[in-house]
Amino acid sequence: MSVTLFDQPPPTVPREPGPYRRADHAALPDDPRCELIHGRFYLSPSPSSLHQFVVGRIWRLLDDLAEATGGLALPAPSDVRLADHTVAQPDVLYVSPERRDIVQAWIEGAPDLVVEVLSPSTARMDRLLKLNRYAEAGVREYWLVDPATRTIEFLVNDDDHFVVHVPDGGTWTSPAVRGAELGIDRFWDAVERRIGSSEVTD
Repeated sequence: MSVTLFDQPPPTVPREPGPYRRADHAALPDDPRCELIHGRFYLSPSPSSLHQFVVGRIWRLLDDLAEATGGLALPAPSDVRLADHTVAQPDVLYVSPERRDIVQAWIEGAPDLVVEVLSPSTARMDRLLKLNRYAEAGVREYWLVDPATRTIEFLVNDDDHFVVHVPDGGTWTSPAVRGAELGIDRFWDAVERRIGSSEVTD
């Protein structure tokens, strides 16, 4: 099968899906890693060490919650089949115990919480194409984590679109995922202690 791979999303979101579907994604080789977003394939470059450290810290936080509640937290790469035209691989995902039925050989449906850690080559994808697909599919909460600026945006789904919420007093307490809580300053302090101000490159 001959496919077209993109390493950046177009400057505007295409209204109509591209030509590819889940079956086409399943037929691809394991390498290079790519995602199917709204019917088009996008390459995922190798992440930086800082990116991976941040992913690991967030995954551990959510895995502790999953162990306590019976949910499931997974780091990338894990295929999340949101629609026939979209198979994403979020950096971290969390599925609540009430929705464990979507955990099959792959994730068949929208996780409760999705986390994307931004990098120079993926930020536009995460803020543009993926954000829309996650909202439409019913992801309840979306965290956009930016290691370059040491910031985290918390978005909560409201009628199939995301609304930005501001943490109260420096601690994010999720309104959508029971038990999910993040002390933002403590989180970035831990990143600084362990890995410093590493250059954010892919």
